[in-house]
Amino acid sequence: MEVFCSLSWTHSISSRLHIPHSFSVGETNRFRVICSAAQSPKANLMTVSVTGATGFIGTRLVQRLHADNHKVCVLTRSKSKAETIFPVKNFPGIVIAEEAGWKDCIEGSNAVVNLAGMPISTRWSPEIKKEIKESRIRVTSKVVDLINSSPQGVRPTVLVSATAVGYYGSGTSETRVFDENSPSGNDYLAEVCREWEGTALKVDKDVRLALIRIGVVLGKDGGALAKMIPLFMMFAGGPLGSGQQWFSWIHLDDIVNLIYEALSNPSYKGVINGTAPNPVRLSEMCNQLGNVLGRPSWLPVPDFALKAVLGEGASVVLEGQKVVPAKAKELGFPFKYPYVKDALKSILS
Repeated sequence: MEVFCSLSWTHSISSRLHIPHSFSVGETNRFRVICSAAQSPKANLMTVSVTGATGFIGTRLVQRLHADNHKVCVLTRSKSKAETIFPVKNFPGIVIAEEAGWKDCIEGSNAVVNLAGMPISTRWSPEIKKEIKESRIRVTSKVVDLINSSPQGVRPTVLVSATAVGYYGSGTSETRVFDENSPSGNDYLAEVCREWEGTALKVDKDVRLALIRIGVVLGKDGGALAKMIPLFMMFAGGPLGSGQQWFSWIHLDDIVNLIYEALSNPSYKGVINGTAPNPVRLSEMCNQLGNVLGRPSWLPVPDFALKAVLGEGASVVLEGQKVVPAKAKELGFPFKYPYVKDALKSILS
């Protein structure tokens, strides 16, 4: 006699499984229970601490982690801001910790995602430039110190730390292609990224480190697109600047998925470019944007207009470089939006 049962560890054995009363030890050769034990749904759940969780990428990442039942610790400098973005009624179980509580959160986490830093798509005064750099170095340094000082048994095993394609330098070449092995540039943003990455690299060698060099993130309600669309509408939707500069972009969903994959996949380590596989020249980006918005794309948006809005920060858009995600492609990462046309349609339609 054989009884087949499939047991999930989350449920007790069904009371409907009856073993005959006459069964005795001497009859074991006639009775077998063959069970396939379903893996516990909780087996792969993580506790993840996230800095920059209230930002454009961080907010979406936290929503995704929470929806998949992972435990999330939001590491913030403003508890009130974080509570507004992640209200307890919609995000039960999320821990929101100001700096004094970061240590306890990190020591209880499997992984840390470091996205903190003042936005760069803003006007750069000398004070802002200082804060753009220091905000990134300060938080990354604190996170690395807390991970490194965690006792061995409770130390996170993964750090996914953001950096940017600014590492390669802006306006360096209209013909050159940059991948993860390309050298760093020599302007202000390249310097910021080198120091940012250098700080993350001080994490203990037992901790798997993924450095994600993020391109221009396209998504609803934030990022570069939110700044570009009003300008675009004002100037009948032409290209920004010469239009020949490269625009290395990525859809918000794809960058969130890439970070998410890096948390659990041990192959994701070292530098990984967080850009879509098909960068475009800015003129094409603007053509596609014009098509999606139903606007003509013929009158160029002058450099001065973008600089009036972004100041020196306009260099991020006006002096882009052609960056390709060689590592992500090699790892087989499935881009949901490889082409800018589809990315813009999904965001704006």
